[in-house]
Amino acid sequence: MHGAVDYRTQAQSIRLPAHMIVNGEPVAAFSGKTYPTINPATGKVLAELPSGSEADVDRAVAAARHAFEDGRWSKLAPASRKQALLRLASVIEENALELALMESIDSGKTITDCINIDLPEAVNSLRWHAEAVDKIYDQVAPANDSSLGLIVREPIGVVGIVLPWNFPLLMLAWKIGPALAAGCTVVVKPAEETSLTTLRVAELAIEAGIPAGVFNVVTGDGPDVGEPIGRHADIDAVSFTGSTETGRRFLKYSSESNLKEVVLEMGGKNPCIVMDDVRNLDAVASHICNGAFWNVGQNCSAISRLFVHRAVKDRLLEKLAAVAKTWSVGDPLAPETRIGPLVSTVHFEKVSGYLENDGKVVVGGKIVDGTTIEPTIIEFSRHEGRHIREEIFGPILSVIPVDSLAEAVSLANQTEYGLAASVFVGDGTKALRAARAIRAGTVTVNCYGEGDAATPFGGYKQSGFGGRDKSIHAHDQYCQTKTLWVDLSSDERI
Repeated sequence: MHGAVDYRTQAQSIRLPAHMIVNGEPVAAFSGKTYPTINPATGKVLAELPSGSEADVDRAVAAARHAFEDGRWSKLAPASRKQALLRLASVIEENALELALMESIDSGKTITDCINIDLPEAVNSLRWHAEAVDKIYDQVAPANDSSLGLIVREPIGVVGIVLPWNFPLLMLAWKIGPALAAGCTVVVKPAEETSLTTLRVAELAIEAGIPAGVFNVVTGDGPDVGEPIGRHADIDAVSFTGSTETGRRFLKYSSESNLKEVVLEMGGKNPCIVMDDVRNLDAVASHICNGAFWNVGQNCSAISRLFVHRAVKDRLLEKLAAVAKTWSVGDPLAPETRIGPLVSTVHFEKVSGYLENDGKVVVGGKIVDGTTIEPTIIEFSRHEGRHIREEIFGPILSVIPVDSLAEAVSLANQTEYGLAASVFVGDGTKALRAARAIRAGTVTVNCYGEGDAATPFGGYKQSGFGGRDKSIHAHDQYCQTKTLWVDLSSDERI
């Protein structure tokens, strides 16, 4: 087993990417400008990356369009695309430790999560979508004897992919998996805070034999790279994961340009309900802490509001406090660490502002080592205030006591978001009724999670728009549906 010293030594020996990938080649920005990417745990500069602009987006889109139109990828037999994506998944797996270390030092994510969750899940996602390529059938419409109606799926074209900083590698896999499987070409903008693993995967894609121009990466900030992607007239669709505020902009960009398809996975203020008939409060507490504090709460589906029946509130809070204290805070490269730094000083300043509150702090509430915040649980007497309304995106859980399941469901739905929710109810029928009544894209019953690669992920209301990540449903947003109507009528009958 590796220790922190081993991981630090290995991390120092990694070659970090320093170029964008366009048309299968490493390139600098046209302007020659760069920006630093920072290790959140140390505050030190890891690398200088190209600071892209509209001109760089134009270059990448031109490469992606040419690659799409000449059919080097879009016209490949589905089985051939499958094999290429499976090779990419295998190459990523072969370089898993390098990518995990790169992800950890670039984002502040714990090395344990990177190795045990992010890397294997990314590989699994790519393999899942690769295997689906030659198993999605077109359809024949029920026409009359003189006609044949064919309903066929075609790749939508060039896809712009704009990634978040909280799960850089996993979100990349969620999006390029179905997009490339469908036959599209892509222009990817990673988050400026966490671009390294996306660039490295683009390099590995070349090794795996993905044709030049199919997988392009342009680095830079939102105004200089994200907006030009959103407004580009030769991009056919955009898939975005990030804040609701930024998601709105992509709808505006589309409306003011070529009306490209837009798929948005955005914020959440996710509720968790615990009723007084649950059988195992210890297990419940473990699930809730995992949901609230995994990835330092920097997760759009994180449990943020806990509605607990008054009859079990004190016992559950006692157990939650005990579990939260086991979530060790420290160096992300130490295997035992479960809570590392927030991704940036800017984000830390936002999240730490929520430590000021008018509730009762049950556990935590302190800042450790600069940009790290202890797992924090705060009890509030009423369902109101900024802790209840706003997405915190940090390790802070708000608790509100309730008197009934009906009250809990009603309060759970009092949000502009609708991404995820969890229900812990002993009575199975009541649990399922509550799950059906909550307006969210994913509702887990007696557990916390997001399903698996076969289940769609996305939200209701201001949490989602236009489609879903994961599952067979993710392929739909990267395809156009075409009707072919064939006239079989003839003077001669057989």
